[in-house]
Amino acid sequence: MSTKYSARESNVGTRRNDRDISPFDNLALEYDAWFEGEGEPIFAIEVSAFHEVLPSLPKPWLEVGVGSGRFAEALGIETGIDPSIKLLDMARERGIIGFLGRGEQELFDEESFGTVFLIVTLCFVDSPVDVLKEAKRILVPGGKIVLGLVLKDSPWGQFYRRKKDEGHRFYKYATFYRYDEVAKLLEQAGFSIEQVISALFQRPGKVKRMELPERGYFSNAGFTIISASNSVAASGSAEKNYL
Repeated sequence: MSTKYSARESNVGTRRNDRDISPFDNLALEYDAWFEGEGEPIFAIEVSAFHEVLPSLPKPWLEVGVGSGRFAEALGIETGIDPSIKLLDMARERGIIGFLGRGEQELFDEESFGTVFLIVTLCFVDSPVDVLKEAKRILVPGGKIVLGLVLKDSPWGQFYRRKKDEGHRFYKYATFYRYDEVAKLLEQAGFSIEQVISALFQRPGKVKRMELPERGYFSNAGFTIISASNSVAASGSAEKNYL
């Protein structure tokens, strides 16, 4: 396991006040149980899709919004941060090096990681651009950021937006984005899109079988993976190939 990074000890500590308590602290057990219940086939499809990009990603790896560590454990991500102490405890039990914090905080030194993952995390952060800019700061030159997203206009995005409108305990906190909005956020933070993988073409409530992912952006995909580079040498027009 790589340890080629250092945490800023002054910024990695215990929660200071009630304002910092994550709403997911009270939902941790229910959240984690989803992966072994109705979410099991969905999770398997999403993990399979990530394997399309993993070989090209430099290490060490960090997951921002690591949650209970399900994706980190399945993908081999060594380190994670999360604002929920309850979820972070679960991640640590799964062998993840976990730090309590939020994606926009300066928890690590510059150029500490080769790849930063945000897996179904961007929709739950207060300031996506700030989180993406912090990811860029802690990446080595030529480092990668990998987003796993449920996009706003996809069948699954529409499904979860309805749940949000109904006040669902998880999704009421979520803000969903279109593909072009995510591409713009990445550009503002200094990233250039290199790869897009689409998966989960079965409709909500009808996931019955394993699927193979597709390369490129498909509007009918329920889960989209975007890999982008912080290198100025990356093609700035790459995203146009997927719109």
